[in-house]
Amino acid sequence: MITNFRSFEEIDKRLNVLKLQRQIDQESLKLHLQNAKIDLVPRQFRQGIVTTLAQNETLQNMVITFITKRVLDIIHRKRKKRT
Repeated sequence: MITNFRSFEEIDKRLNVLKLQRQIDQESLKLHLQNAKIDLVPRQFRQGIVTTLAQNETLQNMVITFITKRVLDIIHRKRKKRT
């Protein structure tokens, strides 16, 4: 878009408007970045997983089975080492 200016004053006004728009865009970008960082905090991620596990019995059973198997494997290995 080509704009014809009649004076330097018009150019200065337009440059000021563009400068302010740029500053607004920069602040908006900073805000979006900050919100993204907050959304990706590991603590909140863990809380989401715990909430999901607490609400789903099938997942609870799978996690308990997995942990139990790991513990039994460790115990079995330690007993083999003793003999």
